[in-house]
Amino acid sequence: MRSWQPTLDIDDFRALRAQFTDFMLGYKFAIDEITTKINILREDFNNAHEYNPIEHINSRLKAPESVLEKVRRKNYQMNLASIRENVLDIAGVRVICSFISDIVKIRDMIAGQEDVTVLDERDYIAHRKPNGYRSLHLIVSIPVFRSDRTDRIPVEIQIRTIAMDFWASLEHKIYYKYRGEVPPNLQSELTEAAEAAAALDEKMESLHRLVDHGKTRSAPVADELDLTALYMGFLGNNG
Repeated sequence: MRSWQPTLDIDDFRALRAQFTDFMLGYKFAIDEITTKINILREDFNNAHEYNPIEHINSRLKAPESVLEKVRRKNYQMNLASIRENVLDIAGVRVICSFISDIVKIRDMIAGQEDVTVLDERDYIAHRKPNGYRSLHLIVSIPVFRSDRTDRIPVEIQIRTIAMDFWASLEHKIYYKYRGEVPPNLQSELTEAAEAAAALDEKMESLHRLVDHGKTRSAPVADELDLTALYMGFLGNNG
């Protein structure tokens, strides 16, 4: 006997789709908020220091069908409140840096902002996964200001070095090609590649320490800065 399924007329379906679209839009805005914050840190670091730990930033918004499939697979309740509470990787931002020590700097700069709340932190660098994966994962909550309300939205932030990102990208492509059933010889090669990437990170970190890269340019305190010379310079250039 068939189980009874509720039916929706076209207007109900349109309203449901509109609500879910609005729900997903909040996560898109959260990505915009986080990437703006990181880009500001990046530009400010460029201005204040001789060295910038942030190489580049990537972001992705999980597809609606992927969100609903995860809810079904994990047996969560099929409603927006349950999705907001349980599916914390809908919005994702990846920050790539050069050196292992940069990861802590970036983590602290993001987590130290007043409107950012760290919900969870997983250190896959100190405790890397069995397959060799390394990265620092943060789940943060930030306010997103909508036209009629303010929502706090979770965002997953992954912080990793160039070497870690290169390995993770290769591993993802291989697992996708073999649909998760990777031949043992390739798994062994991936493990060796993970070891090589880790050794490269350690070597680059060692070289990094030998280079004088972190001195902040000395400058007077902003409130005490005398702008007379600058003003006179402008007058001279425009005279």
